[in-house]
Amino acid sequence: MSLDYVKVTPGFGKYIAKEYRDFVEHGPFGKQVSVTQVGTFKEALDEHPMCAGCAMTLFLRLAIIAFPNPEDTITVGTAGCGRLVISQAVIPFVYGNYGDTNAVASGLKRGLMTRFPDKHKDVVVLAGDGGLADIGFSMMMHSWFRKEKFTTIMLDNEVYGNTGGQESGMTNRGAVLKMAPLGKKFDKIDMPQLAKTAGCAYVAVVVPNNPKRVENTIKKAVLIAREVGPTYIQAYTSCNIEYAIPTEKVMEDAFTVEKDRYQFTEYITDEAKEYLATKWGYKEYQKKELNPAEIKT
Repeated sequence: MSLDYVKVTPGFGKYIAKEYRDFVEHGPFGKQVSVTQVGTFKEALDEHPMCAGCAMTLFLRLAIIAFPNPEDTITVGTAGCGRLVISQAVIPFVYGNYGDTNAVASGLKRGLMTRFPDKHKDVVVLAGDGGLADIGFSMMMHSWFRKEKFTTIMLDNEVYGNTGGQESGMTNRGAVLKMAPLGKKFDKIDMPQLAKTAGCAYVAVVVPNNPKRVENTIKKAVLIAREVGPTYIQAYTSCNIEYAIPTEKVMEDAFTVEKDRYQFTEYITDEAKEYLATKWGYKEYQKKELNPAEIKT
């Protein structure tokens, strides 16, 4: 979990796999990269075994590029399709039991803060709607109540996509699935509102059809979590298999869903705004001085 773990021992460079050498020489560790630079550097995640057109995979690829310091980041996940992607990245990954991701992340973050008091070591939970809003709900909420300093990112495909198509708490009312043939009987859980109520310093809802927006929200969330408090991002990552979305229509679906019911929203506390402005130079949150000519008498 540092630049040291990707260094090659002198004299062994010619024996290392080309992919590894490429990462050491052209990877994002120790650099500032952006989604706008894709193709000019070796990504921390560039292979996966997922379904063709998987929106979750696209989002995870963008998310990992967006990490402010990937060399000092640990991800935490659980059962679900996402783990098949996250575990392929050149970033430490902790595979928790189903539902305990935020409990694991809480202990991990506290341990890192104790072990490295003068360094930022980021912890990011990446789990599905079933693992967070259903089975892991209590642990997630209590990590927020305790103001644990890490980021939770929900990969919201609105279904238990990895285990056959059961409805989840994040499935929309009326949705008919293979294992919910009569349709969902109650509304989707309003997790962004619960995150605000529980005290998250930053909450955002995004769709992966705007890479730069995804990058900006994740960077803010991870930075704020370092010193201010818990942050939450909810990302629409459709399951094209369970919802029968043709591969070539995945992004079209994302645009439609965003327009219909998944609009981008962002909530940030005053403390978090001040932190981003003073610590990280975010101009949009810096207090503007009034021009004397504009002051009304």
